[in-house]
Amino acid sequence: MKITNTITILLLAMLVGVSSPSSAQTPDGTTGRNLDQIVGFVGDEVILKSEIELQYQSQASVAFQGYTEEQAKCLIMEDNLFQKLLINEARVDSVEVSDEQVDGELDRRMRYFVDQIGSEQQLEDYYGKSILEIKSEFREMIEHQLLVQKMRARNTENIKVTPADVKAYFSGIPEDSLPYINSEIEFAHIVKKPPIGEEERERIKSKLEDLRRRIVNGEDFGMLAYMYSEDPGSAKQNGELGPVERGALVPEFEGVAFNLKGEEVSEIIETEYGYHIMQLIERIGERVNVRHILLTPQVSSVDLKNAREILDSIQQAMLTDTLTFAEAAEKFSDEEETRMIGGKMINPQTGSTKFEPSQVDPMLLFSIDKMKVGQTSEPVLMRTSDGKEAYHLIKLIRRTDPHRASLEQDYQKLQAAALEEKQSHAITKWIAKKQADTYIKIGEEYSGCTFTSSWKGLQ
Repeated sequence: MKITNTITILLLAMLVGVSSPSSAQTPDGTTGRNLDQIVGFVGDEVILKSEIELQYQSQASVAFQGYTEEQAKCLIMEDNLFQKLLINEARVDSVEVSDEQVDGELDRRMRYFVDQIGSEQQLEDYYGKSILEIKSEFREMIEHQLLVQKMRARNTENIKVTPADVKAYFSGIPEDSLPYINSEIEFAHIVKKPPIGEEERERIKSKLEDLRRRIVNGEDFGMLAYMYSEDPGSAKQNGELGPVERGALVPEFEGVAFNLKGEEVSEIIETEYGYHIMQLIERIGERVNVRHILLTPQVSSVDLKNAREILDSIQQAMLTDTLTFAEAAEKFSDEEETRMIGGKMINPQTGSTKFEPSQVDPMLLFSIDKMKVGQTSEPVLMRTSDGKEAYHLIKLIRRTDPHRASLEQDYQKLQAAALEEKQSHAITKWIAKKQADTYIKIGEEYSGCTFTSSWKGLQ
């Protein structure tokens, strides 16, 4: 299981949900279950003590270092006041999010959680609920989050920052308070995956045909999957994937899975992972459970040698200035995500082209550490994100040393910070305006908090 203790806590907070309890009390109430009190009203929206407690438990070790528990809960309370004000205003203005948007976000988050914990079955076992039950409890929370995003965007979408704004923002930071920026690198690569030879493809398909024939003749699919499947996640479960919803599988595989009948064994299917045969276990509506056997064609040493020779010839063309790295990436790279942007790698954590060393694959970093800026490496054999061997040409575009933030080196970061500050000011003005004609009441437990806004509404 890949999940860490921190992720476990975060999943717990996000998946339990914050449904309104039946025994909720009014602000200042002293009876009933302690965690089910209402501690605030914003228009028609309520804030529950359970919401505050759950958010505190999930974020205390990460977001509130240096704060007392009381201070942290006051920060969470104000954030909830703001969120509820946005949601209430969305209701007043008839702003909505579609069922399709909510479903899409639910599916995206479920896929992330399943990936973190290992499988849908493990996630269901962990919480003692089915995926459908988890999604049902999670649905209102997701709808509220999307409404908040939509309302926030409405109030900030026209806000821009000019270079003068960025310079003024930077000048307003005291020199001894300038943030410390870690070393960063920018790099690009050209990927050449060795093609699988036809002889190897036929060998794999012949082996699968033999396994299929044995199953049709009465041998147990699960036992053969356990013995022969090259999918390590499902082989030990006799090939069973566990119930998955439509949209969670690669299209070629899913199309067959949802059309199987009874205990029918499929014909051979090719996907990006290799070749499969599968058998239906159960289908309920838009969920299906199948078992499968995966066999993956192996790359020969000759195929690898051919891939390297292609990159050798590309490198020679670049050395003689007949081809730039960006042109070579567009024409020859096998990685679609980076091919059309000159091979530049995008940091999935930030969306920018800059990486801190800790964010780079160790094998890739080992090659980059030996390079000078502007240099292109020799072909390097590494595995791609889907686990397949491929040769890479790597170009180091830029490297920065650890430093205090500066306009010259960190303009993008400073621009984002300046924009965030300008948007925050706009939101603060919006809050002050809306407070005047919105019913707001804060329970006694949080009335002593020092908030950034006054939160004085209609009484």
